[in-house]
Amino acid sequence: MKPNFTQKVTNWGNFPVVEKEMRSEDSFKKIKEFVLSHNEIIARGNGRCYGDASLGETIFSTRKLNKFISFDRLNGVIECESGVLLSDVLEISVPQGYFLYVTPGTKFISVGGAIASDVHGKNHHAEGCFSEYVTEFKLMIENGNIITCSREENSDKFWATIGGMGLTGIILTVKFKLKNIESAYIRQESIKAENLDEIFRLFEESENWTYTVAWIDCLQKGKNLGRSILIRGEHAFQHELPNNLAKQPLRLKKKLQPTVPFYFPGFILNALTVKIFNLLYYKKQTKKEVKSFIDYETFFYPLDAIHDWNKIYGKAGFIQYQMVIPKEAGKEGMKQILETIAASGNGSFLAVLKLFGKNNPEAYNSFPFEGYTLALDFKVNSKLKKLVEKLDDTVQQFGGRIYLTKDSMSRSSLTNYLKNIQSSKFVSLQHKRIINNNS
Repeated sequence: MKPNFTQKVTNWGNFPVVEKEMRSEDSFKKIKEFVLSHNEIIARGNGRCYGDASLGETIFSTRKLNKFISFDRLNGVIECESGVLLSDVLEISVPQGYFLYVTPGTKFISVGGAIASDVHGKNHHAEGCFSEYVTEFKLMIENGNIITCSREENSDKFWATIGGMGLTGIILTVKFKLKNIESAYIRQESIKAENLDEIFRLFEESENWTYTVAWIDCLQKGKNLGRSILIRGEHAFQHELPNNLAKQPLRLKKKLQPTVPFYFPGFILNALTVKIFNLLYYKKQTKKEVKSFIDYETFFYPLDAIHDWNKIYGKAGFIQYQMVIPKEAGKEGMKQILETIAASGNGSFLAVLKLFGKNNPEAYNSFPFEGYTLALDFKVNSKLKKLVEKLDDTVQQFGGRIYLTKDSMSRSSLTNYLKNIQSSKFVSLQHKRIINNNS
């Protein structure tokens, strides 16, 4: 009798929750046996995506594929297994004077997941997606064979896997480049903007900065619509740092990391509490512009400082809705989106606006293209589906696109490009939902 590996599985948004078979192995031989003995499989990293990606009838967890293979310190090239987390990479690379070229807003994602989602960061306009710095990876395909994929070898599989949401096979190992840094600190400027016109002007003026991002108060209306704070930054050189930081520029002091111990009651998060939070967040910066040096963890991963912060949204969970609108229509598109959100009363604590640069046409499954992207967290409730439908309509109207890594509700009409990938074995619930809705 076969052992029962069925368990409840969900991603970071705690929505949806499914009961499926999930296995994890650290031997390529055992992984092959697992692949050959199942009709449908999807790989899953650390489960830090927000939607129903990486969930399927049978899930292979890469968390046991957590070993480093090599670190070329002279050229800044790392090779590791796909379940290694970005936090693990940073732990060994930053003290050696290296950093990730591209990182999302959490360091607790796997390297394999970074490829499957082709993650972007605050620097897409300047340095592109994660895939730009991947030189090769090993992929187990549906017959159990392991192939090496790069721009020169099996290039069709290489580009299909980039942003391919795990539908081409199981990524086993990855080799990628790092960037040189002189310190673990960021030279940051934080500028308040009173409305949408001002924040778009600030983004345009800041295009020569490597990192730019804006927090937006998405419940504001009228003349205050788009009230926000732009944050821009550069890796600090050692000679720029204050004396107390320059002594050990690549070392960070350990910090206390609080944990949210339980799921908050559903009534805690509502339009009023979101409005109060947004007001306090905007008012806490008393000056128009503030310059400072902050460590990279505070700049890139502010939410990682609080363990299990997703429990704040309650047991019903939350979704993160992220879209991109073409640059020429960015301001008008974001205006309509923010007006729709403000009218709905479904405010978001975390509304983040970023600028994307030109996309890499070879990475045809990647989410970003030249334009503005907005990411919003919404608590799951009875009104949310209707709001998502309205947002989908606006995104489609302006020729935009949604981010599959965070999608669990959007209509299939916005996600047809996922059908570029065809596989008989590597299938996700998200893929099925989209294909079924298109049938």
